[in-house]
Amino acid sequence: MNSDELKGKWNQLKGSAKSQWGKLTDDDLTQVEGDRDKLVGKIQEKYGVAREEAEKQVNDWDTAA
Repeated sequence: MNSDELKGKWNQLKGSAKSQWGKLTDDDLTQVEGDRDKLVGKIQEKYGVAREEAEKQVNDWDTAA
């Protein structure tokens, strides 16, 4: 899914993202606003993983969504 598709479907995908990354709050997900880079940054921040790992997780989630 490209960046525009993610932004367009973000309200539908927030629940899936919250299930995938339970440490992300509703406020975190609202701040992300469907922006892939912001989502990666929030995952890094909340889970203490490297950017590459966070990007891999988002890619895996995106493929499954």
